[in-house]
Amino acid sequence: MCGICGFTGQIETREQVIHSMAERITHRGPDSDGFYLGGGVTMGFRRLSIIDLDAGHQPIYNEDKTLVITFNGEIYNYRQLREELIAAGHTFATESDTEVLVHGYEQWGAAMLPKLRGMFGFAICDIRTGDLFIARDFFGIKPIYYCRTAEGDILYASEIKCLLEHPHFVKEFNEQALDHYLSYQYSLPDETFFKGVKCLPPAHYMTVMNGEITITRYWEATFSPDDSMTEQQAVDAIDEVFTASVAAHRVSDVPVGCFLSSGVDSAFVASYFGGQKAFTVGFDNGEHYNESIFASHTAEAIGVEHFTHLITEEEYWDALPKVQYHLDQPLADPACVALWFVCKLAAEQVKVVLSGEGADELFGGYRIYHEPYSLASYQKLPLWLRKTLAAAVKAVPVNFKGKSFIIRGAKSLPERFIGNAFMFDRKEKARLLKNVVATDPTKVNGELYEKNAKHDPVTQMQLVDIHRWLIGDILLKADRMSMAHSLELRVPFLDKEVFAVASRIPVKHRIAGGTTKYALRKAAARHLPEEATAKPKLGFPVPVRIWLKKQEYYDRVKAAFTSDTAKMFFRTEELVQYLDDHRDGKADNSRKVWTVYMFLTWYDVYFGEGDGKAV
Repeated sequence: MCGICGFTGQIETREQVIHSMAERITHRGPDSDGFYLGGGVTMGFRRLSIIDLDAGHQPIYNEDKTLVITFNGEIYNYRQLREELIAAGHTFATESDTEVLVHGYEQWGAAMLPKLRGMFGFAICDIRTGDLFIARDFFGIKPIYYCRTAEGDILYASEIKCLLEHPHFVKEFNEQALDHYLSYQYSLPDETFFKGVKCLPPAHYMTVMNGEITITRYWEATFSPDDSMTEQQAVDAIDEVFTASVAAHRVSDVPVGCFLSSGVDSAFVASYFGGQKAFTVGFDNGEHYNESIFASHTAEAIGVEHFTHLITEEEYWDALPKVQYHLDQPLADPACVALWFVCKLAAEQVKVVLSGEGADELFGGYRIYHEPYSLASYQKLPLWLRKTLAAAVKAVPVNFKGKSFIIRGAKSLPERFIGNAFMFDRKEKARLLKNVVATDPTKVNGELYEKNAKHDPVTQMQLVDIHRWLIGDILLKADRMSMAHSLELRVPFLDKEVFAVASRIPVKHRIAGGTTKYALRKAAARHLPEEATAKPKLGFPVPVRIWLKKQEYYDRVKAAFTSDTAKMFFRTEELVQYLDDHRDGKADNSRKVWTVYMFLTWYDVYFGEGDGKAV
């Protein structure tokens, strides 16, 4: 795993600048660096050595040095592609997967991308013309950011913080990103919190020719369920393809470990690691918040060496500025900080870990995916009646069992589901925000819903999460928290061959008998004890709700909510009301409070006293 950066255009200090840009992501590749300075393109690279430790240094060239590449990621089928390219007449100087990419591009151009199996963000420069070809993997596991400066330079990097080092980059806050963030708890791709900076979407490539940027999609996640597929066929197919995927993802010239939570996804991954190392963190706030207790039983059953760490509330809160610095953009998912600590734990033992991200999106694992079934009978009532009932219960000032059910049952799927997280609606944002226009978050996914209207509601929800939640939250935190500790995190569920199977499984085998991820659990049961496959999803529970009622943390958050920074963006009396109502037990506002607090923490790091410097 590595980090890349670069820019077009001529500046007198470009060697110094590219070194400074690369230095900002030393954590992504502490083992070595490399640079290309030629013509109108400058490229930088930081390396974390995983494959071909001695000879895989970058940049890497083709035979006649007309193409040069810097690459972040892993190509799991590179050996097969290498043989194919050798047969076509290409000569290789290394055993690395990076060199396969440069020869593959020489042979096939952009048509190479669908042939790849892996995670990647890479840049190839045609030395003869100065043209750039930049690509991102199928699901967006590895990041690419880019912008155009006022002088016309094109800048790109694995992390936004690299761009800050370029003398032509002007750091400006993108206020409109705050609007989307308050609803989603993350910035919506391809938007960022830095004005003018975009993220290259997953499954897209970008060409830069004569100063012009062209972006093209090369693959798309689409579902084609086979309703004739039996349960046995679904389980067999999942078992076979996932076993092959884990084998491919374990290829490495350095030790590989895995994460292990209390859920079935990571346990399924860990079941292939008998005799090797697994890592878990938890909190000392009761069994509900301590996944290491349950994970230890699974570890013993499958025979892995198990390492755990209990996160104290003090170290959790102290880590927040560092976490937000490494994220580049605010992320309000409390599990992100837990991931920081499990990555730190794993990095003490191994250089590579496998994890369970993506299983829920591909195989229907989130509990919210069962909602269409729960609401089915109620939604047979006339819409006018459901809306009347919803309006009536909304007027009741206290929460009661069934209130949310009645309200949500009066809404269409696009109205009630914007993705796995929904923090503030338009009215709430309008009350909070001072100078930022509050928009309706349900409008953002209109095109996605329209495009996938032929599918059942569960599949539509999965596709929304694949295009929003997976990219903006799950994979953002996975990449940044692992790379912050110079740890490569691999995700065998997010493999194009695994998706090819997942896309064919009918919804009746994804959600069955009140159980989510049904067929996947059946496949995992062949490798795990029953208790590990039957356990409901918890999703890295973090005791934020409890902490915010403690005076120490209440005071800390209130100070942020009444700060000069908060006054720039928010009506602070509204913020404090959310906080007070939570402390006094009038409402569980923990997630909404946390969303605002994480933004303020991030803003101070990048635009306040921190000024974007390393924490």
